[in-house]
Amino acid sequence: MPRALQLAPPLVSLERLSGGRVRLRSPMPLAPHARSIGDVLEAQAVAAPDRTFLAEPDGEGAIREVSYSQALSAARSIGQALLERGLGPSRPVAILSDNSIEHALLALGAQHAGIPVAPISQAYSLLSRDHAKLRAIVRLVEPGLVFAANGDTFGPAIEAAVPRETPVVVTQRPLAGRASALFSELSSVKPGAALSSAFASLTPDTVAKLLFTSGSTGEPKGVLNTHRMLCSNQQAIAQLWPFLRDRPPVVVDWLPWSHTFGGNHNFYMVLWHGGTLHIDHGKPAPALGGKTVDALRKVSPTLYFNVPRGYDMLLPFLERDAELRESFFRELDLLFYAAAALPAPLWERLEKASIAVRGERVMMASAWGATETSPMVTSVHFPIDRAGVIGLPAPGTDLLMVPVGGDSNTDSGRWELRVRGPNVTPGYYRAEDATRAAFDEEGYYRIGDAGKLLDPEDPSKGVVFDGRIAEDFKLTSGTWVHVGALRGKLLTACAPVVEDAVLTGHDRDEVGVLMFPSLSGCQKLCPDAPPEASVADLVAREEVRARVREGLSALAEGGSSMRVSRALFLLAPPSIDAGEITDKGYIHQRRVRERRAADVEKLHAPAPDKDVLRPLASAEPGGRTP
Repeated sequence: MPRALQLAPPLVSLERLSGGRVRLRSPMPLAPHARSIGDVLEAQAVAAPDRTFLAEPDGEGAIREVSYSQALSAARSIGQALLERGLGPSRPVAILSDNSIEHALLALGAQHAGIPVAPISQAYSLLSRDHAKLRAIVRLVEPGLVFAANGDTFGPAIEAAVPRETPVVVTQRPLAGRASALFSELSSVKPGAALSSAFASLTPDTVAKLLFTSGSTGEPKGVLNTHRMLCSNQQAIAQLWPFLRDRPPVVVDWLPWSHTFGGNHNFYMVLWHGGTLHIDHGKPAPALGGKTVDALRKVSPTLYFNVPRGYDMLLPFLERDAELRESFFRELDLLFYAAAALPAPLWERLEKASIAVRGERVMMASAWGATETSPMVTSVHFPIDRAGVIGLPAPGTDLLMVPVGGDSNTDSGRWELRVRGPNVTPGYYRAEDATRAAFDEEGYYRIGDAGKLLDPEDPSKGVVFDGRIAEDFKLTSGTWVHVGALRGKLLTACAPVVEDAVLTGHDRDEVGVLMFPSLSGCQKLCPDAPPEASVADLVAREEVRARVREGLSALAEGGSSMRVSRALFLLAPPSIDAGEITDKGYIHQRRVRERRAADVEKLHAPAPDKDVLRPLASAEPGGRTP
């Protein structure tokens, strides 16, 4: 039930620099921290040897569990086995399959031995048709070993992308016609002097991971993640959220370890505080959402992490199932969202559901960062009452706010965010040019996001995310359209029928929007629709169309940069294979526009057809008829 959370006070120092720049810092110094992830695992194995560290459904109704002492023993065996196979700093481990106990132990074992691990999005193996991204990553990494959970499932991807001379290890189903070992062969090796020497040689600057960027604004690059980055970030989290030491956190999480949110922020937070991570095999997708619900029926988390798309999938279950709602909120200290802004209607529904169980709202929090910052730069460690606030800089991290165009009075009126600190990557793997381009002359990483102070007169109220700078565009009038801010307003205005949106209008007279419909939202608005109604049937209904027109009309009260004059539903969901969406659910605005150029032209046609929705007549400039 509800309990008071111990949080660091919302303090920040603000320094005004030349050129209108502003630097924000935490007045709390970063405390000393562990040298490496392996040191953290060893400490937890001593402090709580029998506590469950990892738990996972076995597919047959039972739960597999690994304690901290078992995890350390397995990691040491695996580290020795990898060294005996000739792996090292220049011969990393590549992991193709999604979250699992074997994935975790292999990564921890590699890191214990000073061997980088490269977890690669499972989508590149299982959802891709041409495996082009997987081939490119394998060619760059040149792994000394490739791991996949199931040889049958991942066989086609391995045959398409992995050289035949590269050793392959699988949990089950060795590949037919190709040499492959079983994971059990690695975990049964006796640790020896080679591992002891390698572990003793680790430094904070040893590379622990190669994480590939999701490509939300460009092609994926291999981001160097050092032990210093990972450990300094977790130390900062511990200082901002001291309540985590009150009781070991219990987390139920699906977020992929190929991404920094699930793989760094969440995984190492559980390890750092001696908690238990229940691996959720669900995802925010119609076919897999039920697995998440099943996991949450069995375990009451103390922390819950998700992306807005995941909360949108989960909420209908929480709202109609009192038993699930009770289990979910009973022990919960905090609800956390990241990767994209949480629309206001989702925020309000989560609050309402938590109040129904607890009698008060659960704390809602977020953070902000990137793969290159391991990942946290700013964190919410104080109560907030709205989405969009991304908190204040973490201890040890500098946040530089630079006026876009070099002048705070530019027509864009935006602040570019740049970062410097021990949590920032030294660069990209085998990509010197990209590394140089990523940093400014003072060593700040150019993260590519915009932000602003919620209250310029009181910086302690936090920074507000203001979208991706690369996503913004100009209308023919010369007016800037800030996509991040407008997208959030549109999702709120058109709730609950729009799940995500792509803004259009570059070098055009008006702003348009391509909308991905929310199936659950449309069904909620049309309760008399048959359960088997298709997305096409639902978005054609007048209730849904009217809701969009009303939303567009509400936005029309703003200036031209906030007025969306045309809207069109897209029936085909965003494609991971085509780069339209990342595996964490972030929509790539430019790629959707490029891939669906015909829809963009249909949307902006001089005489739009019946599928194109317009604001109500009274909301249109000059009273035009929609």
